[in-house]
Amino acid sequence: MDMTQNDFKESIASGLNKVPEITLYFWFIKVMCTTVGETAADYLNVALNFGLTGTSLITGLLLGIALFFQFKTKKYIPGVYWVSVMLISVFGTLVTDNLTDKIGVPLETSTIVFSLLLSVCFIIWYQFEKTLSIHSITTFRREAFYWLAILFTFALGTAAGDLMAEGLGLGYAFTGLIIAGLIVVFSVAWKMKLNHVLSFWLIYILTRPLGASIGDYLSQPNKYGGLGFGATVTSVIFLGGIFAIVLFLSVTKQDVVAGHASKQELEHINKDGILHTAIALVLLFTVGTIGYGIRKSELKLLVKDDQMFKAGVLKDEGSEVSSFSDVSAFQTIAQDTLEFIQNGQHAKARERISDLEYEWDTAEARLKPIDPKKWGEIDDKIDEALRELRALDPDTESEMTALKALVFILQN
Repeated sequence: MDMTQNDFKESIASGLNKVPEITLYFWFIKVMCTTVGETAADYLNVALNFGLTGTSLITGLLLGIALFFQFKTKKYIPGVYWVSVMLISVFGTLVTDNLTDKIGVPLETSTIVFSLLLSVCFIIWYQFEKTLSIHSITTFRREAFYWLAILFTFALGTAAGDLMAEGLGLGYAFTGLIIAGLIVVFSVAWKMKLNHVLSFWLIYILTRPLGASIGDYLSQPNKYGGLGFGATVTSVIFLGGIFAIVLFLSVTKQDVVAGHASKQELEHINKDGILHTAIALVLLFTVGTIGYGIRKSELKLLVKDDQMFKAGVLKDEGSEVSSFSDVSAFQTIAQDTLEFIQNGQHAKARERISDLEYEWDTAEARLKPIDPKKWGEIDDKIDEALRELRALDPDTESEMTALKALVFILQN
């Protein structure tokens, strides 16, 4: 697994490292970029009403421009690098969202597929370069592999995080606690000589759902367990934090890799990498599969829970619930929102539609498996109503049209 002499000479001759040193500053910015990236995507999708497709195209174009300048630079430049990370976080998230919302790919499938794609990326990267060290991103090809891997980590982190928070109904707060625990475990293992490359990429994947959980906790209203800062204030806080740290690093150069990684260092990083990776992946797969199976069993029991039937969400039809029997609880909220709009009470309408969004997302893990097609149809109408009510320049007629369509599909 050692580097060949030619590989090492290529690394030495090609230039300075194009990515930052891994410090606490790195992880702080990474988590904040994830949160801001997701908020920015929601802003384009909902407030500006570009929709998922339009947001994906705009973000893809901006990402292409950012990466063009990133590849053109001869060394690591904090501003260019972190703008690229922020945009690729948005685009990677949108890749998974498009697969889930537009094509209907289950989050379980997305998680498995992106795990395989990331693995293939690393295998090909190693076959060409004989190292996966982030201290040796000194050639165009290595940098291309680096950014492709980052794209897959964001897509995978989104799929796995959404699967836990929404698909399995754990919620973003509890998911965040689980992810934070895993990050602590791998951080300690890193200090205890777990392969550096493996540790870095595992933590990098996990920081994506962690950032989403933190953003959700800060922005959600108090009545839903959040701090009630709202998406805009949360974004401003995190953007200010990112700007301050990047400016600090630009001046102090504290995250600039000092020269090239030595051949001995690269060989040390590669040593035992395959063994450590195999053990870590087996453990993660085993624990993840067991946890997934336990939670799925719990959800099947919840479907038959008397509290669900009393709440009017489902109707017991015997030993198995096979269809959406009653969604009157959601219909009531949608009807309330429509009446607020008709009475010119737009602030109350936006607050009420937020109730619907929260309740619907909370019920996803229980409702979606019953009738995925019906759930998807209602989910689309809810998204359409949210875009109309939260647009920067809302149109009353469009709002009423979207809400009437939502009420109609809930009634049928």
